Amino acid sequence: MPRFALNLTLAFSDLPLPARIPAAAAAGVARVEMLFPYAMPAGDLRAQLDGTGTRMVLINTPADDWAKGGRGTAAIPGETARFRADFARSLDYAAALAVPVVHVMAGLATGPEADRIFRDNLAWASDEAARKAPGLTLTVEPINPHDMPGYFLDGFEQAAGILDRLNRPNLALQFDAYHAHRITGDVIGTWARHGHRAAHVQVAGAEGRHEPVPGGAIDFPAFFARLDADGYTGAVSGEYTPAGDTVAGLGWMRAG
Repeated sequence: MPRFALNLTLAFSDLPLPARIPAAAAAGVARVEMLFPYAMPAGDLRAQLDGTGTRMVLINTPADDWAKGGRGTAAIPGETARFRADFARSLDYAAALAVPVVHVMAGLATGPEADRIFRDNLAWASDEAARKAPGLTLTVEPINPHDMPGYFLDGFEQAAGILDRLNRPNLALQFDAYHAHRITGDVIGTWARHGHRAAHVQVAGAEGRHEPVPGGAIDFPAFFARLDADGYTGAVSGEYTPAGDTVAGLGWMRAG
C-alpha cells in the first residue's frame, strides 16, 4: 500500500494553520505536506511535528504574491534574484522540518526565454541543494492550464524534456494524478511513460478536486496498485479540497 499523506493547505481549512498538524495527527494522519508553511516560524512547526510524531513530506518554494495571482518565480524573466532568495528560505525550512522534497514553482510565463530561465534556475537550485542539503530532492510539477492558466510548466513531455536535459540526481518529477487526468485523460498511461522520474505523487478526484475515492473518472485502486507494482516508495499525498468534513473524508487513506 502506498505511503499516504495529506495536504494541510487544503485540508482542515476551517482551522487556523497552527491547529492543522495536531488535527491531522488526532485523525491518524502520519504524513502531511504544506504548500506554503512560511506563515509559521519553522521552529514552531518542527515542535508540532515532533510533538505529534507527524512527518512533513513536502513544501513548495514561496509564492508570496499568491493572493494577487502569482504562482512562483523560477521561470519568470527578471525574477532570478527573487527566486534565489526565496529558494534559500525554502532550504532553511526544509532543513528545520526534515522535509525530503521541495517543489520548485515555475510561475506564470511563456516562451523560449522563460524556458531558459527555468532551466538555469533549476540547475542552480539543484547544485545549491546538493551543496547545502544533501539528500533533499527538488521536484517540478506539470499543472493543467484549465485550473492554472498561464503556468509555465503545463505538460508532462515538457517536464520530461527539462529533467532529462538537466540530468540532476536530486531533481525529479512531481506527478499529480488530477493534473495528469486534466492534461492527458490517461493517468495510468501517463504514469507508465513518466513515473520513473517521479519522487512525489499527489492525488485528487477528477470531479471537483475532492477526495480520491473509487468510482470516479480516475481509477484510484488501479493507480495505487500500479504504484506498488512499479516499486514507487515516495509519498502519495491527497491534495484536494474536502467535499465535507475533513476527517469524515479520510477513508480513502485506509482503503487504499
